[in-house]
Formats: sequence, structure tokens, C-alpha cells
Amino acid sequence: MPISLLADDEPPAVTETRRDGRSDFVILVDHASRLIPRSLGTLGLSESDLARHIAWDIGSLAVARLVSEALDATLIHQNYSRLVIDCNRDPMTATSIPEIGETTPIPGNLCLRQSERQPRIDAIFTPYHQRIAALLDERERQGRRTILIAQHTMTDLFKGERRAMQSAVMYNRDPRFARRLRQALADETGLTVADNQPYAMTDATDYTLPLHGEKRGLPHVGLEVRQDLVADEAGQAEWAARIAAALETARREF
Repeated sequence: MPISLLADDEPPAVTETRRDGRSDFVILVDHASRLIPRSLGTLGLSESDLARHIAWDIGSLAVARLVSEALDATLIHQNYSRLVIDCNRDPMTATSIPEIGETTPIPGNLCLRQSERQPRIDAIFTPYHQRIAALLDERERQGRRTILIAQHTMTDLFKGERRAMQSAVMYNRDPRFARRLRQALADETGLTVADNQPYAMTDATDYTLPLHGEKRGLPHVGLEVRQDLVADEAGQAEWAARIAAALETARREF
């Protein structure tokens, strides 16, 4: 009998907050947690490695929760590290379960058989995306407007390269809402908001917004904030207030 990836006393794969929120916005956090299921140990990594960006988007969930509260927006986030499985990657791609994070090998992910990959897909990836799809189906039946926000954070230093921008918007085929949000954020004096930098959204590198946003024809944006700016409660509150205000400005103009 196969061993379940998640024990009964471990968190579920996905958490949903404010399902009946009145806002047009639905906020998604793909990389909200650094948690590893006990059945996988530490994937061979040290505690210091599991605290890094390779394991999660530091500060992303805290910011998203504050924005959700401010706007009365539904929030859906997944509860396990992207090192277990990346919920923003097609599970058929090599980077879905990464063997290396930046320059750090992930011993527990090396040379996995499909029989070892599938429990991660079944226990974490699939429930997360099923929950998003169910919410969006429900909102469509209700005739509700929906704008999808995927909240991420990025390191200020990546492979030796320092990032000058404080924030960034990401999109693929549909830039409409992303560009309005970028303008609203950039209107704040001294704020550098990049456009599809340092990451550009593509079908190969992203999954959540191409699936739930583009294919449904919903306005959407991937939003990055530099992690050093949201590493503590003060920074998280500052950025959440800034993002909430910019989202409302962009929504009114959209």
C-alpha cells in the first residue's frame, strides 16, 4: 500500500480565505510556504537553505493577506515549498520538481521516478489548481467580474546580479491590466517598477496565469516585490497598502 505524501495532521495543500469577498480581485500565491512534508524529510537541505528564496517567496503571503483584507478580496495560496513541487510550472516540465535551486543541488529531488513525482502532483499541485478553477467557475456562474493577481517576491541579488527595481509586473499575451498596474505603481515618486523583468511570463516558465487567466480571458498580472523590502512587518504593511491602492486605481481605469 503506497504511503501518503501528507500525514493527516499536516496542513492541506491549499488554503482559501474570503471566498465570498466583494472585490473583483482574486489573489493567488503559488510560492507561499517553505514547508516540506515530513515524509520527504528536508530534501537533503540545511535549515539555512530552506529559509532562502529557493524554497519560497519570502514575504509574499504576508503581503497578499494584507491586500486581501484591505480590498475584501479572495485569497488562495498553497502550503508547501516550491522545492516539493512548483505550482507555477507545468508538472510535465523538468523544473516542476527542481533538481537545483539557483546554484544549490536539491538531493531529495535528484533522479526521481514518475512513481515518486506523481504523489507530489496528486497531493499538492492538483488540489491547488482545482481549488482555483472551482472558484473561478463559481464566479463565472454568478456573473462576477474577476481580475487575477499572482503575488510573488524576488531576491535583490540573484547569482551575483543586483536588482535595482523595487517591483515588477509580468504578463504574456495580454499586457492590458499589467501595464495599467505598472503605471499606477510607478506614479509613486522614486519607485522603479520593471516590465517583464527580471522575469518574463511564458508558457514554458509559468502555469498559473496562463491557465487560469489567459485561457479564460480574465484580466491578470504577475506582481513581484523585492524580498528585502517585505522581510519584516513594517515593509509588508507598507507594500500591501501601496499595492492595494494601485490595484484599485488600475481597476477603475481598466
